[in-house]
Amino acid sequence: MKVVVQRCLGAKCIVDGKICGNIKQGLLLLVGFTNNDNQDIIKKMAKKIINLRIFEDDNHKMNKSILDKGGEILSISQFTLYANPYNGNRPSFTEALNFSDANKLYKEFNEVLRTENNIKVEEGIFGADMKIDFVNDGPVTIIIDSMNFK
Repeated sequence: MKVVVQRCLGAKCIVDGKICGNIKQGLLLLVGFTNNDNQDIIKKMAKKIINLRIFEDDNHKMNKSILDKGGEILSISQFTLYANPYNGNRPSFTEALNFSDANKLYKEFNEVLRTENNIKVEEGIFGADMKIDFVNDGPVTIIIDSMNFK
């Protein structure tokens, strides 16, 4: 599982001209899944993201989590995080988890964020052609790969 975490002042997802996810200050998450991802990985990833201290405290140090700030999350499915662009010019997506299993894990991941952390989580539409509009704050962008968990 890979997640691109972007601190934002606001974000929205638009599908077919309609807003389907909209948040104020918080995190925009681009979320991708690969083979062997499971509920344990989802829980570890959710815990890491929720506790990630990337919001500034009163001394302008990145020392607060999204829970400390009372922020919101916009979660967007992003199978292209598992693109392999190194063999030719057309990326391969063979490392991305199949549509059905990835959709299931995506829903479970968002539910863990919501229910275990009591945080507002908005979603894009899995598999849709989405337009994401956001203001990156900082900019702060961090990539978390579950392969690096010990």
